[in-house]
Amino acid sequence: MKTTTALTFGFAAALTAAAQAENRIDTIRPDAPELAAHGDYPVGVRTLELSDPGRIDVLNVTDDAIPTYDRPLTVELWYPAAAGTTPGTTYDTVIRDGQTATQLQGMATRDAAPASGETFPVIVISHGYPGNRYLMSHLGENLASKGYVTVSIDHTDSTYSDQTVFGSTLLNRPHDQRFVLDQMGDPEVIGADLAAITDATTAGLIGYSMGGYGALIYGGAGVTKASTEYTWGTPRGLLEANMAGTESHAKLTDDPRLKAVIAIGPWGRNTGFWDAEGMKGFSRPLMLIAGSVDDVSIYNAMRMIFDETSGTTRHLLTFNHANHNAAAPMPAPAESYQPVETLEFVPFEHYADAVWDTVRMNNITQHFATAFMDLHVKGDADKATYFDLVPNSDDSAVSVNEDGTPKPDNSQWQGFPPRTAKGLRFETKQAGE
Repeated sequence: MKTTTALTFGFAAALTAAAQAENRIDTIRPDAPELAAHGDYPVGVRTLELSDPGRIDVLNVTDDAIPTYDRPLTVELWYPAAAGTTPGTTYDTVIRDGQTATQLQGMATRDAAPASGETFPVIVISHGYPGNRYLMSHLGENLASKGYVTVSIDHTDSTYSDQTVFGSTLLNRPHDQRFVLDQMGDPEVIGADLAAITDATTAGLIGYSMGGYGALIYGGAGVTKASTEYTWGTPRGLLEANMAGTESHAKLTDDPRLKAVIAIGPWGRNTGFWDAEGMKGFSRPLMLIAGSVDDVSIYNAMRMIFDETSGTTRHLLTFNHANHNAAAPMPAPAESYQPVETLEFVPFEHYADAVWDTVRMNNITQHFATAFMDLHVKGDADKATYFDLVPNSDDSAVSVNEDGTPKPDNSQWQGFPPRTAKGLRFETKQAGE
C-alpha cells in the first residue's frame, strides 16, 4: 500500500510539474464552479497596436510645459472564432522583472477566422501596476469562448517592461480604458472581419488593482481634490481631469456603452483618492472581488467602496485569507519560481497567494464574471440566480430530493459542486443602501 501511494503521489507531482512547465492559462479544475467551463465557441486571438493622439505626456511635464504625444497602447484581442477552428496557441512575454522571457499556452488560435452570423459585446480588461495584457489572459480566453470580444490592454508606463512614474498611471487608466473601447467598432483598426462581429455599443469592464482604480473612475467615481495635490501623484494638478464634479470627468463617464464593471482588488480608497461623496457618482452595476487580508489595496478600504457606491446595486465577493493576488493573476509561470537579480522578492510572489490555489481562484472568478456579464451586458435574466447566495459559503448546505431537485432548505451556492463552496463570502447591497 505504501508503495502504491508513493507511486501515485509521484505521478501526480510529475503532472503538476508538467503543467507548470507548460505555463497553461486555460486550466479548469474538475471541482470548478459551473460557469467556469469554457463556452461553445472556439477562440481566436490577435495583437493590435493602437495610438491615442493628443494625450498628455506626463513623463515630460515641467513647470513651464504640458506636452502631448500619441500614446501607444498594445492590446490582445480574443474573439469567438469560426466553427472547426483548431485550438491552441502560445504567448511570448516576460515575467514580473520585465526581462525574463516566458511562454504561455492557451486555447486560442492566432489570427483565426472570426465566427459569423451574429455580433458579440465587448469586455475590456485592465491590469495592475505593474502588469501586462497577459496577466488576466485566462479571463480573456474564457469569456471569448462564451460569446464576447475581449480586449486586454498593455497600459503604457505601467507594464513590466516600461514601468515608470506613478502619476502617469493615475491620470491615464480610465482614459486608456475608454479609448480602447472606442477602437473596438472601427474596421480600420480591428479589421473588417472582426468589426462585423463586434457590438461595440455594449460593453463591460474588468480591472485589477490600478485597473480597478481606473474602472471605478470610468464608472462614475470621481477622485477627491486632495488626491490631485499629492506631491507623489500626477504633477501640476492634472489629475483634476478625473475629479468628481468636473466637466472633464462628467464627459469621461457619460458613456452608455459601459453596462457593468468588475473591480478586483481596486486600489485608491486606502490613500484618499475617493470619499463617500465621490463614490456616490458610480452608476453601473458593480462587482467587487477582494482578499480579506489584502495589504496593498487594504481590505477595509475596499469594504468602504462597497458601502459607499450607493448609486448602484453592487456585490462583494471575498476570498477569506487571500491577499492582493486574489482572483485576478494567471498561474505563476515556471520562470517566476527562481530569484532574479533586479527584484528584492521572488517574482512568483507577484502572481500567487499563500493560501489559495491560483487556478481555483481563476475558476471562481471565471464563474462569477460569466454570470455577472451575462446578466448585465447580455441581459440574460436567468443568471441572477447565481447571486442569490447565503453570505457565508461555509454555511451553505446541499438539501435535495431523491430525484436531485432542491428542497426548500437547500442553500448550496448556485453552480458550486457539493462540498466546494468554502472559504468565500458574498454580499449584496441595493442602490440606495
